[in-house]
Amino acid sequence: MKYDYLIVGSGLFGCTFANLAKNNNKTALIIEKRNHPYGNCYTEKIKNIDIHKYGPHIFHTNSDKIWEYVNSFSKFNNFINRPKVSHAGELYSFPINLMTLQQLWGVNTPEQARKKIEKEKLNIRNPQNLEEWILSQVGEKIYYTFIYGYTRKQWGTEPKNLPSFIIKRLPIRLNFNDNYYFDQYQGIPVNGYSELMTNMTDGIEIVLNTDYLSNREYWDNQASYVVYTGAIDDFFNLKYGTLDYRSLKFEHQILENVSDYQGNAIINYTDYHIPYTRIIEHKHFTFGEQQDSIITKEFPQTFSKNTDKYYPINNDKNNNL
Repeated sequence: MKYDYLIVGSGLFGCTFANLAKNNNKTALIIEKRNHPYGNCYTEKIKNIDIHKYGPHIFHTNSDKIWEYVNSFSKFNNFINRPKVSHAGELYSFPINLMTLQQLWGVNTPEQARKKIEKEKLNIRNPQNLEEWILSQVGEKIYYTFIYGYTRKQWGTEPKNLPSFIIKRLPIRLNFNDNYYFDQYQGIPVNGYSELMTNMTDGIEIVLNTDYLSNREYWDNQASYVVYTGAIDDFFNLKYGTLDYRSLKFEHQILENVSDYQGNAIINYTDYHIPYTRIIEHKHFTFGEQQDSIITKEFPQTFSKNTDKYYPINNDKNNNL
């Protein structure tokens, strides 16, 4: 065998595995189906702005070891993810916190917010799906302002057809903390993820435009072990069935002589009639002061053979498969 490891996919997992293999005196080859490396974390510099080509990636962890590890390849800034929500022409603080509830209902203290939520939430004793669970927790106003339209667009189905665990990770706070994450460490590589992962894979060969599954026997014979990071149903040649996926479309737009388009890195659009789920303004991830700006609109869409797989649909059928 020519290599100890063949790594299929050059995303963050594949690059990390290759780096650790090299550090342990093992040889690795990375092959990548796309015409560029680094998977969905790939960033491209345009007008001196690092563009997250496949949606925003905010690094966050509670592990001292992991934080020290990634900082050995790139300096990270102190970006904190504080998205905003646009609904019916109004902007709201997000994730849901005391400021959000003040904007919705005029409450000013945690106790006032707690009493208002208790009054608003519906009496559903045994919630069976996402819609019933969120209604039982916070009621209709929060559900239809923040959850319903976004979720229906993202998953391509009514929220009542989805399991509740999809939404349970969304924080609802009765203080003014609007940091999306709870982790101790959070930030963005100051020169983009592509530089981070280039440094991570220094001295490791990456072959692009190469589909492992189309020539599997050949590639299996190149290494003692295969590390596969692609779609799991494709790995088994669909012999156990096909998983359902959602796909995404990204529309990037250069805004000449617009120094700041929306004042924030991410604004979610929760109205169902607006086809995109969010607008990303990339310069805010690194606190850029360039004279131009670049925005990306993110459109969920049905997966087809001409699109990429982004999200497995988390329902009972797919989870059982």
